[in-house]
Amino acid sequence: MDSRELNIAAKVANKLVGEKLSAVKGMNDILPASVPRKEVLPRAATWQWFDDVVRRVMGRYGYQYIVTPVVEPTALFVRGLGEVTDIVEKEMYSFVDSMNNDKLTLRPEATAGIVRAVVEHNALYNGPLRIWTTGPMFRHERPQKGRYRQFHQLDVEALGFAGPDVDAELILMGRALWRELGLVEGQHYRLEINTLGEPVERQAHREALIAHFETHAAVLDADAKNRLHSNPLRILDTKNPAMQEVVEAAPRLMDFLGEESRAHFGAVCKLLEAAGQPYRINPRLVRGMDYYNRTVFEWTTDHLGSQGTICGGGRYDGLIEQMGGKSAPAMGFGLGIERLLLLIQELDLPGPDFAPAAYCILAADDAPAAALQVAEALRGAGIDILMHSGGGSFKLQLKKADASGARYALIFGADELAQGMVTVKSLRDGAGAQVQRPLADPGAWAGTLKA
Repeated sequence: MDSRELNIAAKVANKLVGEKLSAVKGMNDILPASVPRKEVLPRAATWQWFDDVVRRVMGRYGYQYIVTPVVEPTALFVRGLGEVTDIVEKEMYSFVDSMNNDKLTLRPEATAGIVRAVVEHNALYNGPLRIWTTGPMFRHERPQKGRYRQFHQLDVEALGFAGPDVDAELILMGRALWRELGLVEGQHYRLEINTLGEPVERQAHREALIAHFETHAAVLDADAKNRLHSNPLRILDTKNPAMQEVVEAAPRLMDFLGEESRAHFGAVCKLLEAAGQPYRINPRLVRGMDYYNRTVFEWTTDHLGSQGTICGGGRYDGLIEQMGGKSAPAMGFGLGIERLLLLIQELDLPGPDFAPAAYCILAADDAPAAALQVAEALRGAGIDILMHSGGGSFKLQLKKADASGARYALIFGADELAQGMVTVKSLRDGAGAQVQRPLADPGAWAGTLKA
C-alpha cells in the first residue's frame, strides 16, 4: 500500500471503531462445541478427530508430513494448472507484493506447491518420496454448502513411482480412510476411475473432440465454446443437461490409447479387484487441472446433492519436469475436508468423543489445592481431567459436570478431605454409583477412570 491507500484504510478503520466486524464471506471460523453456532459447519473437536484419523492412516502407509507456504508465485499455478482452467481464469486470489512487485497468489490447491518444493530442494535425490499435508486453500467462488472461499484440503503425493501398484495404493489408502471414519462402501461412497493416457494420445483425441463439437456448435453453451479450442476435454465434465446427449456421443479417449497406456490401466484395475475394491470405469471422468495423465479417479457420494465428489486424484508424470525438475513420475489425490466432514455430519455417523474422563467438583473451601494436586497426578497418568472454576453451589457444579460429558465426577467435599479421600461418582453407566479413593495416591486408581 502507498501512503494514500494507508490513509484511506486508516479513516475507514476509525469509522468502524466499536462496530462488530465479521469474517470475510466464505471464510469461516472453526469453533469449539460449547460456542452457540449459526452455521452447520463441523466443530473444532471434529477437525481434531479427523486429523488424528488421517495421521494414523498416513503412518500405516509410510507417508511423511510436509508443510509448504500458503502464498506462492502466481506463475507457479499458471504453469502448473494451465492458463485455461477455471481455477486460473476465475478463482485465484492474486495480488502484487507492494515491497518488490512480485506477483503472488494464495494457493488454490496443494500439488503445485509441493512439486515446487520437491524440485527446489532436490527432494528426490535419495529416491522416491511418499508425502502428505493438510491446510487452507483459497478460491474466489460463490460460497455454498461444502464449497468455501477458504477451505481445507488433505493432499497426498507419491513422487518418483511409475508403476500401477502406487496408483492402486493411493486409491486403497482412500478406502482405508473412509473405513476409519465410519463410512460404508456402496451405502455412503463409491469409486470411479478412468485413464487419460499420454499427451500424444490425448492430442489425437483432442482433435477428434474439436471436430465433433464443432459439428454441434449450436448446442454448446458459452463455457463450452470458450473451451472448444483451448481445453475441449473439460467440455466432457459439463453439468449442463442440454449438452449431455452431445457429450455422450463424443469420441472416447479409450479408443485412442496405445498398448502401454492400456496395459497400465488394466494393471490398476486388476490390483483393485485383487484387493476386493469395487469400481466403475467412467470414460467421461476428467480432472480440473491440465497436469493429469493416465490414471484418474474420484470417490463420490449421493448424500451431498450436486457436490458429490469427496476426493479425487490421479497420475501427473509430466509436472515435475514442467516445474523445472528432472523428469519423474508422480501420483496423488486431494480431498476437501469441510465437504467430507459435512458428509459424516449429514449421515449422523459416530464422531469424536472429546469429553473428559472426570470433572472435579470443589465442594469445600480448601478443595482447590487438593483437587489440583489430584488432577495433575491423573493427567500425568494420561487421564483427561476438567477442573471446575468460577465457584457455585454443589448442585450447579454437578450439573456442569454432567453437561461436560465426563464419565465421572470427582467430589472434593469437606468430609472427603477430612478423611483424606475423594468421592468418584459415576455420571454415565451406572449413574449415581460412587466410591471413595485416597487423595494420597491417585496413580493407584487412575486406571479405573479409563473404563
